[in-house]
Amino acid sequence: MKKIILSLTLLLFTVTVFGQKLKPVKLDSLVTVSLPANFQKKDTLGQQIYSGNGAFGFMIVIRAQNASNNAPLKKEKDLNNVLKTYIEGIQKQSGNGSVMNPRDTLIGKLEGKVFTLRVDNSGSTGDPVQLRQFILLYTQDATYTFQYYYEEQRKDLVKDELKAFTSSIKLAPDLKRNDQYISNAKGLSTPAKVGIFGGPLIIVIIIIMIMRKKRRQNA
Repeated sequence: MKKIILSLTLLLFTVTVFGQKLKPVKLDSLVTVSLPANFQKKDTLGQQIYSGNGAFGFMIVIRAQNASNNAPLKKEKDLNNVLKTYIEGIQKQSGNGSVMNPRDTLIGKLEGKVFTLRVDNSGSTGDPVQLRQFILLYTQDATYTFQYYYEEQRKDLVKDELKAFTSSIKLAPDLKRNDQYISNAKGLSTPAKVGIFGGPLIIVIIIIMIMRKKRRQNA
């Protein structure tokens, strides 16, 4: 996990070619994403790192192979806990970064997390405020991190390129939900919980009201 996060920081400015058209790149047999034509690829610390400069932002994609003895996740909540840990780790490594608008996403049949990391060093270094748009995908075999990095002042300019990058993530039909967690159980919905646990209580209240009414009538 730490290796992944550190790689995000080390590679932010390693490419100097701007304004390149995005082209599809196969990360493996299951996942494809579009990157600038002159992207760079590095194999380091057991992971593949792809990076390149677009017209307005910097793109980093990391495919990290999970340990061979990685235990299968059992439930959806286990997946959420894993992704939550990733987000917390990324925030911690960023120093004074703050996570904004974390939310669930669905790519193909896989569940993931989307969030923005806002890093403000303007007070100490005078650097522009940075925004980093993240998409996290976890599978039993590998974890994928997609990042689009840009200066906050460019947020209106990056929209088309950011959309082109994030919407280009394609998954093979072979990747299915049980590649993330095993159980089909989704847990009870709120109405169901009210029906199961609140139902008996409501019945008891009604019985008490009827008994009180009868007592008054008998009195």
